[in-house]
Amino acid sequence: MNKKLYDLMDWAEIEAIVYSEHDHPESVLGPQKVRGGVLIQAFLPDAFQVFVKRSRDGKLYQMEEADEAGFFAVLIPVNKFFAYQFLVKRQDGSEYVSQDPYLYPADIPKKHLQLFQEGKHDSIYQYLGAHPVYVTGIGNSARMEWKRSHRKEQETDGISGTFFAVWAPNALRVSVVGDFNHWDGRRHMMSRLGDSGVFALFIPGVLPGEIYKYEVKINAQTVTLKSDPYGFQAELRPSNASIVTDLSSYEWHDADWMEKRSKKDFTREPMSVYEVHLGSWKTDDTEKGEAPGFLNYRKLAVELADYVSKMGYTHIELMPVMEHPLDESWGYQVTGYYAVTSRYGDPQDFMYFMDYMHQKGIGVILDWVPAHFPKDSNGLARFDGTCLYEHLDPRQGEHPHWGTLIFNYARPEVAGFLIANAMFWKEVYHADGIRLDAVASMLYLDYGKQDGDWVPNENGGNENLAAVQMLKELSRVFHKKKDGALLIAEESTAWPMVTGSVEEDGLGFDLKWNMGWMNDFTSYMKLDPYFRKGSHGMLTFSMVYAYSERFLLALSHDEVVHGKCSLLMKMPGNMEQKFANLRLAFGYMMTHPGKKLHFMGQEFAQIEEWNEKESLHWEALSGKEHRQMQQYVGKLQKFYKEHPALYESDFYSEGFEWISCLDADHSIIAYVRRDAKREEQLLILCNFTPVLYENFKLGVPFAGKYKEIFNSDAEQFGGNGCRNKRTLLSKAVPWDGRVHSITLDVPPLGMCIFQGIPGNGVSDAG
Repeated sequence: MNKKLYDLMDWAEIEAIVYSEHDHPESVLGPQKVRGGVLIQAFLPDAFQVFVKRSRDGKLYQMEEADEAGFFAVLIPVNKFFAYQFLVKRQDGSEYVSQDPYLYPADIPKKHLQLFQEGKHDSIYQYLGAHPVYVTGIGNSARMEWKRSHRKEQETDGISGTFFAVWAPNALRVSVVGDFNHWDGRRHMMSRLGDSGVFALFIPGVLPGEIYKYEVKINAQTVTLKSDPYGFQAELRPSNASIVTDLSSYEWHDADWMEKRSKKDFTREPMSVYEVHLGSWKTDDTEKGEAPGFLNYRKLAVELADYVSKMGYTHIELMPVMEHPLDESWGYQVTGYYAVTSRYGDPQDFMYFMDYMHQKGIGVILDWVPAHFPKDSNGLARFDGTCLYEHLDPRQGEHPHWGTLIFNYARPEVAGFLIANAMFWKEVYHADGIRLDAVASMLYLDYGKQDGDWVPNENGGNENLAAVQMLKELSRVFHKKKDGALLIAEESTAWPMVTGSVEEDGLGFDLKWNMGWMNDFTSYMKLDPYFRKGSHGMLTFSMVYAYSERFLLALSHDEVVHGKCSLLMKMPGNMEQKFANLRLAFGYMMTHPGKKLHFMGQEFAQIEEWNEKESLHWEALSGKEHRQMQQYVGKLQKFYKEHPALYESDFYSEGFEWISCLDADHSIIAYVRRDAKREEQLLILCNFTPVLYENFKLGVPFAGKYKEIFNSDAEQFGGNGCRNKRTLLSKAVPWDGRVHSITLDVPPLGMCIFQGIPGNGVSDAG
């Protein structure tokens, strides 16, 4: 090496590069202006001979070997940077051309990094992760175009590639590795951006479809490979590398849906949700002897939209579609929070799914898991060698029952990661709602823990104050744009004001699952009718607190797994009675205040409990009773949507009135549902015994006519056909604390609905 070049070498820095321990490689590698010209240095471990090839004219400058590990340098007598490539020759005589990533900028504007550090950047996913970009210019004059990865390279100094950025503040060094660099962490070391803890690098020539990971060097002896926390796509399990993808390439066609959604008041709208596990709703038929496969998002979209429309549901809710390693977790142990699972296709396929649903008038709610994450070595756990996303103290950082880790919500970058993630699914994938799983486990520090296994908050209490603050901030950010998207909480305790406004110290959710109703009602329905009178309060108690929150009634997947039986098989009696009980249960649910949710398969009374490893048992529909149940649920859904009394006043006490809630001996309840303008009044009666009551007297809210317009015991639904076919006229006979009453036939294990028409009725129908 000539002395002039030798004197320019910083050997300590070169050693840090060679040993791959440098967190500012851009200060050494690439072009550097020095006395006498431009010094270009490169670390190419497989090189025998290296030339700098000037892009403008192809002129070659031979580099000198400064370190036998593969460090090369050359001093070129020019006064400004120029575009170039490396021509690399190996010992075996082969050669290749390589782009120099350090010729281009690797930076994120300081204002974005500052907002990220404060936990206030709700679209940080636009900067962290892997982004196909197009760069024009070099050095300080370079300009990066973030969504132009596929344009033609017309400029001589422009190039397509991918910008990578990851948060790993305690790492000694971070590199991007993949097939494009033989998974060699020495080749593409990333640059630390100030004190943000973010590392970044633009790699020319890396385009959508390339797989990659981050190689994190924790200390001189410890190196680990991590999937990208902000990666938009991942390999199909059991592989777990991230995949470079361009989310800007899909053309949406749901503008009409999105505009209409923004103008709706969900509290006054019908909302009946069909909860779906995409992997087992239907499976792909394969050759005999092979395991069933998954349907693609696009095929699922067409078949599911057709079915949901036919059945009359307004929304679907998808169990987590974020990437996860274990099928049996159902998606609730997430490793890729920004990556839609590759089990059913790629991100563009899922965009098609969402788009298609919207075009068919169906809303899509996504399950989301901000409460915990798994310990998988490629995931968030000890990401940079420290407890970065989780707590160091296992009393704060671990769920002992689930074997998972708890997010450190007090760390701004972690809270920001989650808030931005919820916004990502709303903004990028057009989600109509985000349903937060296991909110109770976030709110309570002692959730699922024994005394001594948790750390009280600063006030000595068990409330997770940081999680509360994060949820409130999520609500503020999520609802800033009045676009009609909903935040829904699965919260199983009596935490106050879950759906209260943040301004009034609520958590700011739009809806809360009514877990109390679900537990009481399913427990009640499992009882032999003979014993139901002793538990009558379980049937009526929900109305005591019905208006304390905006509730959604859910009969979800959790109720039909792990030995709990399907809904049908929870019901007592013989099969005929089981079907009658289930029709009654659905009827009571659909007429009870609150929005609704059914889990797939229960609408046609699947006998077997749900198994994520196989398709729903659609073959059951060859049986008449299952077809009749499916028809019943479809008719009930249609009836629900056609009658504003059943949904317009879900959250307002004037929309409900008890007629009879104390008749435990008969296990009969009756109530009135009204619409917002009190123009429609429906009288509903439910009989939870297998006894036919003829000439049963029931108080009514006003004098007039009462016409039966729906009956779960109708023969077309598989019932006995106990109907009140003639219009009933009220009679001035006091009953149930009312001035007027009617006499009717009450179907066994049945629900019937009457349309009330005020008037001067004077007697019962003859």
